[in-house]
Amino acid sequence: MNTQNKNLKAIALDTGGTMTDSFIIDEHGRFKVGKAQTTPQNESEGILNSITDSLSQWNSTLESSSGTVDALVYSGTAMLNRLLEREGNSNIGVIVNAGFEDLHRLGRALQCWIWLDYAGRLHAREHEHPEPLVPRKQIKGVRGRINFWGEELIPLYKKDVTEAVEKLLDMKVDSICVCLLCSYMNPRHEKAVGRSAKKLMKKRGIDIPVILSCEHNPVRGETPRLNSLIIEQYAAEPSRTQLIKIAESLKEKGVPAPLRIMTSYGGTISPYHKSLIPTMVSGPVGGMIGTKFIAKEYGIKNLVSSDVGGTSFDVGLLMERYVPTKWESSLGRFILNIPMIALDSIAAGTGMYVRYNNISGRLEFGPESAGYLIGVCNETSGVETVTMTDCSIILGYFNPDYFLGGKIPLNKERALKYIENQLAEPLNADPYVTARGALDLIEINMKNHLLGMIQGLGFRPENYTLMSFGGAGPLHVAGYAKDLRFQDILIPEWAPAFSAFGCACADHSYRYEKSVDLVVTPDGRLDQAVTMMLNATWGELKKRIAKEFEKEGRDPNEMEFKPTLRIQYFGMFDDLEVESPSDVIDLKDLKEIAKRYDDLFEQIYRRGTKSPHLGYHITKAIATGIVPVPKPILPDHELKSERPDDEASKGRRDIFWGKEWHEANLWEMELLKSGNQIDGPAVIEAPATTLVVPPGFRVKLDKHRIFHMEVSKK
Repeated sequence: MNTQNKNLKAIALDTGGTMTDSFIIDEHGRFKVGKAQTTPQNESEGILNSITDSLSQWNSTLESSSGTVDALVYSGTAMLNRLLEREGNSNIGVIVNAGFEDLHRLGRALQCWIWLDYAGRLHAREHEHPEPLVPRKQIKGVRGRINFWGEELIPLYKKDVTEAVEKLLDMKVDSICVCLLCSYMNPRHEKAVGRSAKKLMKKRGIDIPVILSCEHNPVRGETPRLNSLIIEQYAAEPSRTQLIKIAESLKEKGVPAPLRIMTSYGGTISPYHKSLIPTMVSGPVGGMIGTKFIAKEYGIKNLVSSDVGGTSFDVGLLMERYVPTKWESSLGRFILNIPMIALDSIAAGTGMYVRYNNISGRLEFGPESAGYLIGVCNETSGVETVTMTDCSIILGYFNPDYFLGGKIPLNKERALKYIENQLAEPLNADPYVTARGALDLIEINMKNHLLGMIQGLGFRPENYTLMSFGGAGPLHVAGYAKDLRFQDILIPEWAPAFSAFGCACADHSYRYEKSVDLVVTPDGRLDQAVTMMLNATWGELKKRIAKEFEKEGRDPNEMEFKPTLRIQYFGMFDDLEVESPSDVIDLKDLKEIAKRYDDLFEQIYRRGTKSPHLGYHITKAIATGIVPVPKPILPDHELKSERPDDEASKGRRDIFWGKEWHEANLWEMELLKSGNQIDGPAVIEAPATTLVVPPGFRVKLDKHRIFHMEVSKK
């Protein structure tokens, strides 16, 4: 085979708990998708294997084609999975105000039910405090108090600080987080604690990080601010070494572009950035960016993004082609106050362990996941607990000899034996009925999560199109979308690498924000002062962004500058992000901004009440600088007949759906032609994913290689 040199322009990566995806774009916008098993101990190994897999489709190699790459973006779920599975570094010391030592354990009332489905939140029928990430004994209180206005009410007790730090150092903690009340208004007390801690550590010859909330995340909200600080050290910081190693490995292979990490708000930051918590949900955010790209291409206004991986199920909403950014969000049942594209994650994936609970007499899944080890069907994994993948294999959904194209052989008989012993026998049930029941259980959870997010905004699934992706999205979509009556269900052929595709759709950008708390009154008496303040703030933020591009050797003159504002009606709790017509506005532009907010509010909260007569509260000024990068181009194929060619057929196999077996037609996904229609029961196979079409369902492949699923009418 002759090796071809390709002029690559962009490489996008998505490392999940089970698989690592690569999305490679050449100079013409054409793309290839690669997939490899995730190597959590050394992520760079799995990434290089995935890139090799994608480039092999062009008969090319990274060494021969990497010199022209000018965009390199990474997203991943390693940090999120670490939080969801509670496998992070809990050896953290925390210093708070005396009397607030239980703040992390108790949280806010909202934190107890924010993760529930819509009905649970609506009726307040249950609540549960999340398990603390840091043991109570490692949280110390110090006396002293700053009030809401930044005034010192009680001086800081230095003796308390010394005692707290000494006790934490005696415990040999890996880091110390300091979060004192109202430090975002006056950081004096926190900085005094930081200085004292450094002095005491120097005496002992110890050097561990001391992280202050006034520097890490100086915003209102004590509970989410403390959670953000702790989760940074618990789940995000442990990934820094891996990210730097990825950057160095690709540089050694000749990739000139610096590695950028996708953030929760759709921008990118360096792996050397002081705070990595904005990258916690970089994988799911990549999917949202890709969803927005597809919505624009197809002219779809409202889309639900659903990403099914080995560990998590991630859902986001795109409304009227608007991707909302929220400040107060939930991850792993903890409230955070970092800017984040509006999506939410639950621990539900194909790698989830399934167990029989002797007390309740029921099946339970998670929160632990086998991840890249897959399940007991993988004989070399050492896994001894049944996973959802094991259930899918014995039900006929997977070809055990075709997982990752046959690179990882799976043992169906071993999976059946373990399911019989661990699940079916305790339930005194048929193993196949038991396995299907386990999948029903996780798909109902996914379905409730979808429905809760949609209904929480006052809408119904009928208002939305569903986008299903992730390696396991095509496998489970019929189960979690059943009876929800979406306008359409889209499943891209490249669903396993859709989050990486989304990263490739994202521009190279920086985003800076500043609280302004300006009021636009109904009579307009403050409008002149408001416009002057906004113009000055955007000017300041624009300079900061330009400096960031200069550090990377990029010309700031290439930057497209986008000024936006977070606005709410005066007296409301939630704000929305609105684009400004210019970064230098006048009174006329301010009125246009108010109109844009009114229109957006009505689009999102159709049943809500607009109240412009109360005036507007501008909470934040936001500046985004964008340097465009090469974008993928959707394939465009001629539509063929509805009947697939015989060469795409792979025979038949029995699958278990509902309560009985069905003979399903088997198809090779790559050999299907645009325009082909497949009626269930059927299984469409590809090396990186499997699309299950149950009885009563149908899929049709369009010209862009995206499947459309519907319940057949016959």
